[in-house]
Amino acid sequence: MIIHRRSFTLGIGALGLAACARGGTVSSGPASIPDDLRPVPDAGYDAWVAAFRPRAVARGISQSTFDAAFRQAGFLPGVITRDRSQPESARSLEDYLSIAVSDERVAKGRAAYARHRALLSALEARYGVDATIITAVWGLESFYGERRGDIPVISATSTLAYDGRRGQFFESQLIAALRVLQNGDVSAQGMTGSWAGAMGHTQFIPTSYLAYAVDYNGDGRRDIWSDDPTDSLASTAAYLARSGWTRGTRWGAEVTGAAPGGTVIQPQAGGPRFAVTGNFRAIKRYNNSDSYAIGVGHLADRIGGGGPLRGTFPPDANGLTKADRVRLQQRLTARGFDTGGADGVLGNKSKAAIRAFQANIGQPATGVPSQALLQALG
Repeated sequence: MIIHRRSFTLGIGALGLAACARGGTVSSGPASIPDDLRPVPDAGYDAWVAAFRPRAVARGISQSTFDAAFRQAGFLPGVITRDRSQPESARSLEDYLSIAVSDERVAKGRAAYARHRALLSALEARYGVDATIITAVWGLESFYGERRGDIPVISATSTLAYDGRRGQFFESQLIAALRVLQNGDVSAQGMTGSWAGAMGHTQFIPTSYLAYAVDYNGDGRRDIWSDDPTDSLASTAAYLARSGWTRGTRWGAEVTGAAPGGTVIQPQAGGPRFAVTGNFRAIKRYNNSDSYAIGVGHLADRIGGGGPLRGTFPPDANGLTKADRVRLQQRLTARGFDTGGADGVLGNKSKAAIRAFQANIGQPATGVPSQALLQALG
């Protein structure tokens, strides 16, 4: 059975979009790895690895591959923490798009598209997938290769398999990762990715790598880890093509007039509506989320020169529009309360800034925004 790249939930773009939402970056050097994502002694983990070894060998993993893979692997407590602390509620489509199709991501996408135009055009010709769509996936998944992740995949997947919450799934990812090593595409040291094992410029999990990755440049390795994005972008095009992408058909479009033919969806009540095609469903094979697929499609349109959405979103549960939230962040920042930016998305830093301001003026530090709070900021 092929486990699709996003048949489990990592959030919205394992590194690129999630890291951007936190205002963080992922650097390439090991010194940037937080302490809780470095191996620590754990007797239970060691016992699990010893018990796993014969299971791996029985599934075709050589003892030499296994030994090389686990020579520097170990238990990563931070992986467990991150797995158990994923948000239970999804962002609204408005917030999602504020991050996924930010001005910075659009600008970087247009630059990346221009820089790799020859390659992307060749991929479109071979696989039939629009070059801007390939670029948009790259942008959402790793911020155009800037945030690929530097966590050892063997350590991450074995830690999650040992933990057991999704043990069967992550054991299958670990076996697949060992197969990748055995095939010689990358070394154990070079096989890095997100805390949950998603790898490379477009964040393939190991099973999807085995099923879909391609050696486009013909060097004998399906290399999605290096600075050169060629094999990663080709692998993404191949994935979408095999997921049912139809050449020459758009992903969809915002509905701005009379209802068009086809399937019309409105992911956020009161917000814009979208007419979507079968290619929208192909994008969802990459990540089974309407917001993700709209994010890819709309970002691709913007990279190709299109403008922002015409439709508007209703006020949030606190009665604030996006413009109100941006003003709130701007005014908090001007008062010395760091919100981490003014994008209209009220994340943890913005809520902490609200609590600090509320405490400063003698109000209960709830962290809940409101029109009254906006007015109090002047």
